[in-house]
This record gives sequence, C-alpha cells and structure tokens, in this order.
Amino acid sequence: MEMLNKILSEISTTIWGYPMIILLLGTHLFLTIRLRFPQRHIFKAIKLSVSKDKGASGEVSQFAALTTALAATIGTGNIVGVGTAIALGGPGAVFWCWMTGIFGISTKYGEALLAVRYRIKTPQGRMLGGPMYALERGLAQHSKGMRRKIWKFLAIAFAFFTAMATFGIGSTVQANAISTMSTTTFGFSPVIVGGVLTILAAAVIMGGVKSIGRCCQAIVPFMAGLYIIGCITIMIINKDYILPALELIVTSAFNPSAAGGGFVGASIMIAARYGIARGLFSNESGLGSAPIVAAAAQTRNSVRQALVSSTGTFWDTVVICAITGIVVVSSVIAYPDISMTDGSALTKMAFSKIPYIGEPILVFGSLTFAFSTILGWSYYGECGMEYIVTKLTYRSKIKAAEIGKKKGDADLTIRKAINTYRVMFLITVYLGAVISLDLVWNIADIFNALMAIPNLISLLFLSGVIVRETRKYLWEGDIDSYGR
Repeated sequence: MEMLNKILSEISTTIWGYPMIILLLGTHLFLTIRLRFPQRHIFKAIKLSVSKDKGASGEVSQFAALTTALAATIGTGNIVGVGTAIALGGPGAVFWCWMTGIFGISTKYGEALLAVRYRIKTPQGRMLGGPMYALERGLAQHSKGMRRKIWKFLAIAFAFFTAMATFGIGSTVQANAISTMSTTTFGFSPVIVGGVLTILAAAVIMGGVKSIGRCCQAIVPFMAGLYIIGCITIMIINKDYILPALELIVTSAFNPSAAGGGFVGASIMIAARYGIARGLFSNESGLGSAPIVAAAAQTRNSVRQALVSSTGTFWDTVVICAITGIVVVSSVIAYPDISMTDGSALTKMAFSKIPYIGEPILVFGSLTFAFSTILGWSYYGECGMEYIVTKLTYRSKIKAAEIGKKKGDADLTIRKAINTYRVMFLITVYLGAVISLDLVWNIADIFNALMAIPNLISLLFLSGVIVRETRKYLWEGDIDSYGR
C-alpha cells in the first residue's frame, strides 16, 4: 500500500503539474478575451442570482443551483488550502490565486452556458446537463465516423471520472476533515462523528437535487456570510497590518525575495504555481462539476444561468480565498512567531492568535464547508452515474423501449442505479470519518484532473457556440428573452 500510494502521489503530482495549469489558465484567458471580458457583468450576474426567473423551465431556482455549486466548491481548501499555498509559495501566492479567480469567471460562464444549451429533460421531468451532454449533443451528433466515437467516448469518460471523483474529494476526504476537526477540538469519537454525519447527509441526499438545493440554499449563505464577517472582524483587529499585508502580497508575487519576515523565499514561478494551482483547485473553473447542477436551474435562456454560475468563482476565490489570504498574511506579520512549516498549522495558528473568535470561526468554517461539499458533490456523482447507466441500459433495449413495455424496465434500472450510488456514497462518507486517507487524496486528485480534460476540450471546441449565445442574449439581444 505504501508503494501504491507513492506511485499514485507521483502520478497526481505529474498530472497536476505545469501542463495542466497551463491548459486551465490558458482556457481562462482564451475565453476571457473571446467573450469580451464577461467579468465586467459580475454585478448584473449577482443581481440575477437573487432574482426569480418566473416562467422558466428547470428543477430548482437559479439561486439554489448557485448555492449547490458553491456548496461543492467552498470547502476546506478555501481555508487550509490558502495557508498551504502561502506556506509553500509565500504571500505572493495569494495574488496569483486571486488572479486565477478573476479569469476563471469566464470559464465558469462558458461551462454553465453549454450545460443549459445542451441539457435534456427526462420522461420523469428531470433536467440533466453538463460536459457529457455538451460532448454528446454539441459535438458527437454533428460528427461522423471516428470523430463521433471519440466525442461519445469522452462524454462517458467524463461521467465516469466524475462518479469516481465523488468518492474521494466529495465524500471520504471531506468526512475525514470533519472527523479530524471534531476529534481534535471536541474529543468526539470518529465512529460517532461518522455515524451522525452519515445520517445527516442521508437525510438530504436521498431527496435528490431539490432536497440538496433547499438545504444548500439555507446553509451556504449563512456559513459563507458568517465566515466572511469573522474574517473582516479579524482584519479590523489586525488593521495596522492590512496595508503592509496587501503590499507584501503584490510585491512578493513578482519579487518573492522581498517577503522576508519568516516567509518562504520562493521564486516567482513557485509563488505563481502554488497560487494558481490553489485557485484552480478551489473554484473548480474548468473542472466541469458546477455546470452539472447549473443545468437543473430554472432559467429562460442559457446566458442568464451562465452569468449566475460565474458568480460562484467570484465568491469562492475572488472574495473568500482572498480575504483568507489577507487574514493569514496580516497575522503572520503581526505575530512573527507563527510557524511557516505547514499550511494547516499556519492557518490554525494565524486564527488562534485572535482572541475569542479566531479558532471558533476556523472550526465552524471547516465543519460547515466540508459538509456542504459532501452535499454538492453527491449530486455531481449521481448525474455521472445516471448518464453511464442510461447509455448502457438503452443501448441494449432501445428498440424494445420504443414499444413501451421495456422502457419502464429501463427506467427502473436507472432508478435502482441512482439509489445504489447514493447508498455507496453514504458508505464512503462513514468510512472517510474513521480511516486514514493519504491514498484516497491522491486518487481524488487524479480523477479531478481527468475530469478537467474532456471538459476543457468541449469548451474549446464549442467556444463558437458560447460566443453566438452570448451575442444573441447579452451583446445584441435581450437577456430577458426566452430561449431553448
């Protein structure tokens, strides 16, 4: 197992190396330029996210879809991950993380647009979409021969990688974070934590996307708002060190040796690497996960939901990761005795230096962020599994399904597969709370990277569609008009 973990660690490091970072960041920049900087519409997007789209088709409100996506993206990486980036890349990593979030808004916009543009409505009334449907309906249906087979293969591959990734980053990893935090802070038994966590997750997940959406709509604004207020409070306490921290973040992004004060003396490339990697991993722009739930939103056209979804990257990275970075850097300046050897310890000690509120904010944020991630990723995996089972089921029964009798059998098979997946997911939630996860972390990282590849391919090859839809509803048309 030790040898296997070492091999997987090397694979994870390689696949998340410079080629992947360049591909993701390059897509961000390409779409930003081609879409005429959609970031300038961010305030309109925020307004749309809290507005009801009356008369639009979909399963959940735009706000519920956004909060479900935020539930999956706002995790422990926003807290501990930022500290890790600073510990390894210096304070300049915060600047590069922030820049990645700004440009990542374009990619999240494009992903959601394609998800709504190519979504389908099942006989049961469910709205399904995401990169697998964009690859199938946007590319495979208009291709022939080997190209058609390649697009279909990539669609199924994305669905498979998504389903597998949920058992890692979506369940076991998050459950382990909750269990570790509960054990070290409150002394609870991992077995008890795992049992309670599994029951709470089951109560929400078994109800499907509407149940998940309602729960996320209630807890995500509360947990994120409370965390932001807490961080602002800490910054007020550290008010004398905020401007020096901002100056240090910017200057060390281009001259890391200027950091000093116990910060790591990294090169510009190291600072950029860890900052960009943390930003990409945190907001999931380009990963292809968020558009899966965006497809279920009640929206009158693809551009409206694309704008709403783009705010997810804004809140996740441009706001939460940025203020976390400012809190950590200003605290290190204020308290030079804080250790820089470990990202998790760095963040914990930075928050604990603040009287009364520091550690409770960190604990509450870590617990709620991790639990919400479990809810969001459970739906992603469910949709991936449903796509695979649907293709396998109807491939063998499509002719009989046309008669009507076997169609019911096929639908029953799909429903059974979804329920089986939910049970398996909940089992991994419990296991994550009671076992060690070094191996699982590496597997999760690999599957996350494998998810990104088919998604980025669909974004690049369908960028013309994204531009046409944007021109139709945003640049030259009426964003309030109804589309397909």
